[in-house]
Amino acid sequence: MGQSVSRTDFEWSYTAEPHATRRKEILRKHPEIKELFGHDPMLKVWTLLLVTFQILSLFIVQNLSWVYVVLLSYCVGGVINHSLMLAIHEIAHNLAFGHSRPLANRILGMIANLPICLPFSVAFKFYHLEHHKNQGDEKLDTDIPTDLEARLFCTTFGKMVWMFFQPLFYSFRPLITYPKKPTFLEVFSTVIQLGFDAFIVYYFGVKCFVYLLGGALLAMGLHPVAGHFISEHYMFKKGFETYSYYGILNLLTFNVGYHNEHHDFPFIPGSRLPRVREIAPEFYNDLPQHKSWTKVIYDFIMDPSIGPYARIKRKHVGLDRSDKEE
Repeated sequence: MGQSVSRTDFEWSYTAEPHATRRKEILRKHPEIKELFGHDPMLKVWTLLLVTFQILSLFIVQNLSWVYVVLLSYCVGGVINHSLMLAIHEIAHNLAFGHSRPLANRILGMIANLPICLPFSVAFKFYHLEHHKNQGDEKLDTDIPTDLEARLFCTTFGKMVWMFFQPLFYSFRPLITYPKKPTFLEVFSTVIQLGFDAFIVYYFGVKCFVYLLGGALLAMGLHPVAGHFISEHYMFKKGFETYSYYGILNLLTFNVGYHNEHHDFPFIPGSRLPRVREIAPEFYNDLPQHKSWTKVIYDFIMDPSIGPYARIKRKHVGLDRSDKEE
């Protein structure tokens, strides 16, 4: 099963998350950063191009052997679907049409969701904004693994399995730890998504459906672009809970690697986050950062000091931790 991790609990913090304080300090010193606020008109263009690419690719995929379907699903379709997931991440912050047009953002999110085959864009907005507002909160931040996950997947082999099935944990964890009543928009998006899935199976065949859905799942697990799930908030250096990555894979992921910058300024589009670091390098250059998402995955699996417990966590107000553990 491999070496067991050395951590047996999360890193509990009793101070506020760092981003709100740093945001104030940066804006006080560099008020010109406010000029970067606002939506990105090109986000909708890139989103629709990616969706179109996925649909057009089905005309080729439907005639391929299963071996090539799986290979292309991992190397091409999965990468495009992962990019669409991160487009949905941008859209969740209303960065496609701006805050004055929330419904337009939600509709675009549903369109971006179509090639991924599993409806999540509407619910993702709710949970993701909670993650931003309550980073590390033991109840509200569903980005943090559960105690059960951390205990079960505590060996080298276990962490590899956990990484492979990460999309399932990521998707179903909020439904278990922080369930909420489905909204009309969630039900509507689910109906639209299931209709699209049926359309794909009926007109293009099962291979094409597997290409899309399989790519979405594979690219969220043991895949280089999935390294950002680990690199963003897992504690690779004690006391630091958010990390940036400035490498080439940002070109495929709407600059999600600029994660300190994103949490400091969540309403600045990913396309402008490099400017934040350029304007205020004194706030970012000395922070711990990752050089490679592939290495992040390797270190997460192989290093016994890192695992699902390597997250900074905060007590939820009104929730007695001792009662919770009983």
